[in-house]
Order: sequence, then structure tokens, then C-alpha cells
Amino acid sequence: MLASAELFRRNGYTGTGLKQIVTAAGAPFGSLYHFFPGGKEQLGAEVIRESGLLYGELFDIFITPAADPVSGIEDAFAGAAVTLKETDYADACPIATVALEVASTSEPLRKATAEVFNAWIDRGTKAFQRFGLSEKDARKLTIAVVTSLEGAFVLSRSLRDVEPVAVAGEAAVATARQLMNAPEAK
Repeated sequence: MLASAELFRRNGYTGTGLKQIVTAAGAPFGSLYHFFPGGKEQLGAEVIRESGLLYGELFDIFITPAADPVSGIEDAFAGAAVTLKETDYADACPIATVALEVASTSEPLRKATAEVFNAWIDRGTKAFQRFGLSEKDARKLTIAVVTSLEGAFVLSRSLRDVEPVAVAGEAAVATARQLMNAPEAK
């Protein structure tokens, strides 16, 4: 599934063919339908769920160990900018890539992306609550971070520039500061 995740991240779901997947995996063509009788759509849903778990760990890498939410958010967005540059803008979030393509045309893939996004929101909410935010504000901040980062990936890949990531990071930091200074957070 790792080969499929890489292809979906770089080419999108519709831009990735079954022959590419089995070739990249070094597997016989028939094995795809043996393990995924639902074909590419079933494989896609599983790849989304598995990749989503890995990307969700970014909250544990950047936010959980941070001294405060601002520094964690700054580090996460800086890391995203570095990854984009180092991969020539090819490696962004595969979940958003697939969600944009198929949310209106494939209910199994839409559900898989929704599960992943909900898992990220839950994980981020817990991470930000550690800094004294209420559950409501921690959820709001998580959604702001995820949507800012996902939107920044789209713009950065298209513009081939990390400026959108920097601006989105600044906006997410501003939201964190606002919520941390709100009366409910104190």
C-alpha cells in the first residue's frame, strides 16, 4: 500500500492507474484483486485510511512536545515548507488530494477521507487541550490549522512557492494566540 500512497500523493487518485500501482509495488496484477476485490476504489479507501493515520502523527511530532501551541504550529508549518521545497512540491497531503478529486463521485472514498479528517480533528483537539484550551476552542484551533495547511498545500503546489504555507502558518498562529488569550482559555 505504500507504493499506492506515494502514487496517489504525487498523481492523485484519478491520475494513478492500476498498472502503475502493481508495477510500483512489484506485484502481479492479479494480486490487486485478490487482496482488494473492490478494485482501485477499495485500495484507495484503504490507502487513505492508512496514510491518514501516518499524517495524523504529525500532531504528536509537532504539537504534543511543544512548549506552547504557537511554537508547535510554527514548527509544523516550517516543516511543511521544507518538505515541499525538498520534494519539488510533489509531496503534500494525499488525503486532501484525493478528497478534492472524488468527494462528489465516490462515496467510499469520501467516507474514508472524512474518517481521516475527523481522526485528525480529534487528535489535534486533544493535543491543544493540553495547553489549557477548552475542548471547543481546541477543536476550533485544530480545524483552523488543518484547513490552513491543506489550503496552503494546494496553493503552494500550484504556485511552486512556499509563501502560502508561511502565510497560512501566520494565520494559524494568530488564531492560536487569540484563543489562548480568550477568557474561556484562562
